[in-house]
Amino acid sequence: MKDITKKYSNGEVTIVWKPEVCKHSEICFHGLPEVFDPQAKPWINADGSTTDRIVQQVKKCPSGALTFYLNDKAEEAAEISATSLAEIVPNGPRLIYGNVVVKNAAGEETPFHMVTAMCRCGSSSNMPYCDGTHITIGYKDNQ
Repeated sequence: MKDITKKYSNGEVTIVWKPEVCKHSEICFHGLPEVFDPQAKPWINADGSTTDRIVQQVKKCPSGALTFYLNDKAEEAAEISATSLAEIVPNGPRLIYGNVVVKNAAGEETPFHMVTAMCRCGSSSNMPYCDGTHITIGYKDNQ
């Protein structure tokens, strides 16, 4: 598989897109269409919104196909620490930030960096990863 990585910057933040990783959950362009427009060429317009809004939207990418780094901290971004943080998105996936290696039942390991979204609704077609199905099925957390 060809490892393609594309970068789009507004001068403050650089959006990194790995198309081979994308699961097409559509969360990006439904959440921030002024930046993510699949009908446009290129489909990412880093000047379409503020850096803060871009960062918040990119963090919601369930597959990790979209990541970012702040340009003034680019050297720090290259250094990924071993620290991880797990966060539950209300009515959505469990996000794991940091370095994670996921091992499947066959013993195959897949490394992830930055953010990994794990399915909590049980309906993803890409288990154990979130593919955004929780949105279409109306998944709600057990209250």
